[in-house]
Amino acid sequence: MRSRTRTVRSSRRTRVLGLLCATSALAATGLASGPALAAGADLPDAVARYVALGDSYASAAGVPDQVDTACARSGRNYPALLTAALEPAAHRDVSCGGATTVHMTTSQNPTAPPQFAALTGDTDLVTLTIGGNDVGFADIITRCIVLGAFNMSGSPCKTSYTWTGTDKLAATIDAAAPKIAATLDGIRQRAPHARILVTGYPAIIPADGTNCPSVASIARGDAPWLRDTHERLNKMIAGQADAHGAVYVDTYAKSVGHDVCKPAGTRWMEPLGSSAAAPFHPNAAGEAAMAAATLAALD
Repeated sequence: MRSRTRTVRSSRRTRVLGLLCATSALAATGLASGPALAAGADLPDAVARYVALGDSYASAAGVPDQVDTACARSGRNYPALLTAALEPAAHRDVSCGGATTVHMTTSQNPTAPPQFAALTGDTDLVTLTIGGNDVGFADIITRCIVLGAFNMSGSPCKTSYTWTGTDKLAATIDAAAPKIAATLDGIRQRAPHARILVTGYPAIIPADGTNCPSVASIARGDAPWLRDTHERLNKMIAGQADAHGAVYVDTYAKSVGHDVCKPAGTRWMEPLGSSAAAPFHPNAAGEAAMAAATLAALD
């Protein structure tokens, strides 16, 4: 039996190395190359039923090829890479662009029922990427880009969120914590034996707090504040995962140096006007990086 287990794991390792290394070929088409797992890395035990929940960072909005346009879901998102690597007996990917924690228990659109409907008692692996839309990710980016265009040397976006003396985004992130907690508890109630992995969000702008005016009109003073806000969101998600029996997957650390300011072939996050992914979302290499981080957390 041990020999059979080693053979199965070796076969899975070969498949996942092929999947993740193959992203290097995307560089020629303007996409970044992704990371590969270490050659000696083990894969987790067999998975009976895998369910992927989450928002556009899980669905891979805009990444070719889109297999569900209503939910902006790509066939090359990180759940698809995990499924190919792990070969679960059954799997469901119900991640959907624009999803919030509300859409775990309510329909998002006519073809997207509550995501929790995919969970069953025999589900033994769940991945979750959620929280960005609960704090208004799209609105934040839009506001900062618009305001930055008029004052690139200041911090107009930060000022707009803090002029009352309170950081409204920090408060919004704190207010989202109970929503993440309720989501994790809801997963546990419906899939009591599942391993639950909750991903954070990879780096969007440079981790050193610099900006890149030629790519995105985020003001010089807003960039470090946005970075800190991003880190606050990830820390909140990590804390809730730890408090509610889930494993936090750090997708940020390895993404440093692959942010939206980097050139094609290096970046894992796409700017405005890209055909490789939705604006300020992971490209195929970014999704591969998220898959690698999740597999590492499962090991």
